[in-house]
Amino acid sequence: MTAVAAVAAAAVGAVALPASAADHHPGRPHHNEVYISGVQYDSPGRDRNLNREWVDISNNSRRAVNLDGWTLADEDGHTYTFDHYRLAGRSTVRVHTGFGRDNRTDVFQDRRKSVWDRSDTATLRNDRGRFVDDASWGRHHRGHH
Repeated sequence: MTAVAAVAAAAVGAVALPASAADHHPGRPHHNEVYISGVQYDSPGRDRNLNREWVDISNNSRRAVNLDGWTLADEDGHTYTFDHYRLAGRSTVRVHTGFGRDNRTDVFQDRRKSVWDRSDTATLRNDRGRFVDDASWGRHHRGHH
């Protein structure tokens, strides 16, 4: 794990993040109950399996949060809208780019092309369109000291 990823992991409550994971504003205290806890923006391997491209959304509260109508978007306007999904307390859901059957821990955008670029920002908004959290990587990566 790189030093950047180690600092980012500490900033989000020691959640394990992949080497390609997003910077989660390590200089800013984490106040959101629901937040972006990890990103795999470039599916590993040569097969470009879109289900290996994902964003993790975590709930660090004890209570479940209704994510119905919440959105996860990239800088190009690709938007995933949660539909009838309740994120349990102290749990994480993985939002995959490709196709699959939604369940308690994994949901699928059902896309045929990659969403998350090598340099991008994932933005999470609630059902009223209000900013909840974001995570950036690549040239958008917010450096820290």
